[in-house]
Amino acid sequence: MNIDGIPTRTLRADPERRLIDIIDQTRLPLALHWVRVDSLEAAAHAIRGMQVRGAPLIGATAAYGLAIALADDASDTWLEKAIAVLGATRPTAVNLHWALARMRLLLVPLAPARRADAAWTEAAAIAEEDVAQNAAIGQHGLGLLRRLTPRRDGILNVMTHCNAGWLATVDHGTALSPIYAAHDKGLPVHVWVSETRPRNQGLLTAWELAQHGVPHTVIADNAAGILLRAGRVDAVIVGADRIAANGDVANKVGTYLKALACADNDIPFYVAAPRSTLDFACPDGATIPIEERDGDELRQVHGVDPRGMPSTLWQLAPGEAVINPAFDVTPARLVSALITERGVCPASRDGLLALYPEQIP
Repeated sequence: MNIDGIPTRTLRADPERRLIDIIDQTRLPLALHWVRVDSLEAAAHAIRGMQVRGAPLIGATAAYGLAIALADDASDTWLEKAIAVLGATRPTAVNLHWALARMRLLLVPLAPARRADAAWTEAAAIAEEDVAQNAAIGQHGLGLLRRLTPRRDGILNVMTHCNAGWLATVDHGTALSPIYAAHDKGLPVHVWVSETRPRNQGLLTAWELAQHGVPHTVIADNAAGILLRAGRVDAVIVGADRIAANGDVANKVGTYLKALACADNDIPFYVAAPRSTLDFACPDGATIPIEERDGDELRQVHGVDPRGMPSTLWQLAPGEAVINPAFDVTPARLVSALITERGVCPASRDGLLALYPEQIP
């Protein structure tokens, strides 16, 4: 995707120095700042502290984090410790654990002297596969968007939630990939961007859409229902942090409410995600662990002061009781279709296995 008209990826790898640079998403949308990741601790902090967000990008960052960790010590003990440290950073996004399991499967049989180079090569492969898969998701999703008849003024109005765009992946995005594909093909498209409290990932969506020139409007999360009911939305597309084997979808909290409103107003509700987000070992949404984040995310508001300096304000007293689940689960029955790199399918076990027959027991 583009930043100031320049094609850019969210992750820059330096194989010679065994490090990566990432965009610090906690500084967006008010400042574009790159952060260097050159140690296991830096990689774990980047994931845990949400400097990188979005399940696919978390997976790629974890893979590179493991490769970086093995640069000086590739022993069995350190390999397992590094995997454990990275694996403990975020519980819900299955891409993290998928990437680490893939790395471990490759590295454990190798002699320690061969592991560092092999780990870097595999991490790069994971990143490149993410780019290719997300581009394919865009083309499959574009096919769905082309079939929709705009309800207003010939402009296709798509609503999304959280950030499942370029910033959530290495490139292209998942939920936004079909939107970028439509825009690049000249289809008139407009995006309703939910702010996604309390971390406001929707503001990242607005920032990247603006960088790429896609028309959009930011809305308060609770405004989604009235727009859907008023016929001002043609489809909702969201990403996912984990999709269970039966098609249930875990995504940023608030997704379930949009799916319910879509069902009530006969509006398509699509979920876009690559293979690494599918968890065939997870039978249904009830077994997906839901991350409970620090309550201060809800008690505090982050922004800039009148001088343009980063600032934090308390909107609730520090002792105020809050609950801060990061995700919710949307039942498969509310999902119109899943969009993957292999195509579009019903949100069901049979639908997923039709695209991924190698997963049939």
